[in-house]
Amino acid sequence: MPDKALSRIGFIASSVVEAQEAKSRFEARYGQHELENCDVIVALGGDGLMLSALHRFMNSDIPIYGMNRGSVGFLMNEYAEEGLLERLAAAFPTTIHPLAMHAWDADGKVHEARALNEVSLLRQTYQAAKLRICVDDRVRMDELICDGALIATPAGSTAYNLSAHGPILPITASMLALTPISPFRPRRWRGAILPSSAEVRFDVLEADKRPVAVAADAQETRSVVRVDVVECRTDHANMLFDPDHSLEERILNEQFTGF
Repeated sequence: MPDKALSRIGFIASSVVEAQEAKSRFEARYGQHELENCDVIVALGGDGLMLSALHRFMNSDIPIYGMNRGSVGFLMNEYAEEGLLERLAAAFPTTIHPLAMHAWDADGKVHEARALNEVSLLRQTYQAAKLRICVDDRVRMDELICDGALIATPAGSTAYNLSAHGPILPITASMLALTPISPFRPRRWRGAILPSSAEVRFDVLEADKRPVAVAADAQETRSVVRVDVVECRTDHANMLFDPDHSLEERILNEQFTGF
């Protein structure tokens, strides 16, 4: 990172007490610059804060360096108050592209959102959802009876996707993970790995009887009848990681130690 990127640092923190206290100490030591005009943002919290910051500053070209003051912190670097400037100067950038989601609800209204982790469809009631899945305008599954299904980016493949027994994708892979959530029929279907250029469409079957909600990261839309998902190459978000703590290394490590 060029030296000029270190001249203006902005700090954000989650509502957790430890994160707020850390933010106050960093601000006292390094100052606080206006977030929209700073050169780098240091996010103090967990993965939820990082995702929120990445959405907020998407396409701004302002890199975000996270330090874990939350729980899991998969997207965060280790927390330390010493040597911040040196760590920022040595950090490696990672650029990720979000998924673009268009969802039609029962009233015909179209909802648009971006997802850096995943787009997930989930049943709203006690009855299982029934979904038809099309990839690039070709029906690949006439009927999936399930609790839901999701499409995950490589960055999001270690999140909800992994909990649903989906595959872990290398961060540099031009792939998406299509993963069922508690499939009932076909029971043994484990999902698919798709090229990142794939256009995926979910049609909700029997939508009145079996309502389904969709969530693009934290943005939820209820009672949807159709959901289209495709990677958006025109949008991007930038993260910074310590050399020995890169996202690529963490994803690779998760495949051997994340049991």
